[in-house]
Amino acid sequence: MKITINNYHAIALWRWNLKAGLQQHQPANAQPTAEGEEEEEEEDDDDDDDVCGICRVAYDGCCPDCKTPGDECPLIWGECTHVFHMHCIIKWLDTESSKQQCPMDRRPWVTAGAAAPPPDAPPAPRQAARVA
Repeated sequence: MKITINNYHAIALWRWNLKAGLQQHQPANAQPTAEGEEEEEEEDDDDDDDVCGICRVAYDGCCPDCKTPGDECPLIWGECTHVFHMHCIIKWLDTESSKQQCPMDRRPWVTAGAAAPPPDAPPAPRQAARVA
């Protein structure tokens, strides 16, 4: 069997997912929009920055272990700057497969501000013990 193609019209569209203000570098063959006509803007996929990387629930919501959002479900930052619900990261670190690593970048998990003091830092002041 032999197929002969008489006409072929390839049509394709490709564009970067840019914010509206960054579209100044349009190709020369781009057609301008009519005055008063608004271009359809696609929503930005930066929503991943607003959810816990473990449970995928919004930070202002509550993790699956909590009943109500708020102070009962605090956020924890790692030194790697990733943020998680406290209950989610604790549960993650308790699993053997986590190897005590950040679930996002697999660096050793260290809670921000909880690092050991540098060796040249003065010792922390001690409270005097009271003998009764």
